[in-house]
Amino acid sequence: MTIFLRNRRAGAAATATALALASLAALAGTATPASASGRATATATAATATALVPASAAALKPASPAASTPPASGDPAALTLPRPTGPYATGRDTLFLTDHERTDPWVPAAGERRLLVSLHYPARPGSGGDPAPYMPEAEARLMLAQRGLDDPEWPGLVAATRTFSRTDARPAPGRFPLVLLSPGFGTPRATLTGLAEELASRGHVVATADHPYESTGTELPDGRVLTCAACDEVDAQPDDAGRRKVLAAVSAGRAADFSFLLDRLTGPRPAWRHARTIDARRVGMAGHSIGGNAAASTMAADRRVDAGVNMDGTFFDPVTARGLDGRPFLMLGTDPDHAPGAGDTSWDEGWARLDGFKRWLTVRDSGHFTFTDTPAIGEQLGIVDPDAPLSAARSTTITRAYMTAFFDRSLRDRPARLLDGPTPAHPEVLFQRP
Repeated sequence: MTIFLRNRRAGAAATATALALASLAALAGTATPASASGRATATATAATATALVPASAAALKPASPAASTPPASGDPAALTLPRPTGPYATGRDTLFLTDHERTDPWVPAAGERRLLVSLHYPARPGSGGDPAPYMPEAEARLMLAQRGLDDPEWPGLVAATRTFSRTDARPAPGRFPLVLLSPGFGTPRATLTGLAEELASRGHVVATADHPYESTGTELPDGRVLTCAACDEVDAQPDDAGRRKVLAAVSAGRAADFSFLLDRLTGPRPAWRHARTIDARRVGMAGHSIGGNAAASTMAADRRVDAGVNMDGTFFDPVTARGLDGRPFLMLGTDPDHAPGAGDTSWDEGWARLDGFKRWLTVRDSGHFTFTDTPAIGEQLGIVDPDAPLSAARSTTITRAYMTAFFDRSLRDRPARLLDGPTPAHPEVLFQRP
């Protein structure tokens, strides 16, 4: 389910963040984005905008009563993420890190580059305190407002979404593979919480990073909220080539963020109190939208990352001509937008350069946000996308199944028959063999 953006000032003209969030140029080459704040560029056309993003929230339709009723929890009105299915309980910590060797690329006056990171990890059952919060209300308000969703009760509801990870939980014994997660452009890291909890419940440490000034809102520990300066940089470009260049810089910059994060998690003086639980010899990375491009960018820049996944992201920063040194890579996207020869030709180009184990999967009836928490939360709010009818339950099941299978194979040397070909259990998933 996709939550659409609504551009109030420009009618049918798409905004830059609309492009990035709704398809991240799945139709790259025809897209003409505009500003993150809703100001259309002079070259934007109604036809282009309509093809990519509905101009109004009227495109959103109420879900069926069964789909929109929140599951039972302590508060009958509360939203909740899908329960993780693995054998481990999960804990969560938060790190606020400063890279003293880099200046922030989007707001140099802000000084050194900083990262907010959520750490989900396998935990001992029954340990820990309260469930970890989903996201700050200020972040939820900005995220929803940018999508044209203005119900005054929704920011509080979304922020209070129930998670299944506990604060201060004791780690489970053992050492576990590390998976890095990167969210879409303009999207808070919280939107990958469900995937992070699932992977942690199945025996991974999961580090999900917020990249400052690349989200609708990032709340710092001191209460300040950073907004999307990178979106404004996209908007300032005179043409599509300029916008693509900036988005390529976003992906490459995230590679630097994750190399720094790996240093702080696995180096001689780790920043995380439970860093001993990480097996630094087994590291994977996945991302949604431009975060998926960042997975490939990070692998190209840092040999420590052993495997990667791109969930529906355009390769603005192309896969390097030399490939990824034989390391495995999964491309998981919407159908037909990310099928071979479809709108996003960067996938055809990237596929040809991948030189290790690789799979190209597309999912029928899916939307750009299918692989995030958006379907589960959206259905509980009574929102559906008629152009992406895949249910929240199927979105969750498919994403979990194929991500788990890929990382089991790539980081644990376990059999992953699910990646061998189509299966009756997941008829929506198409194996592309260009």
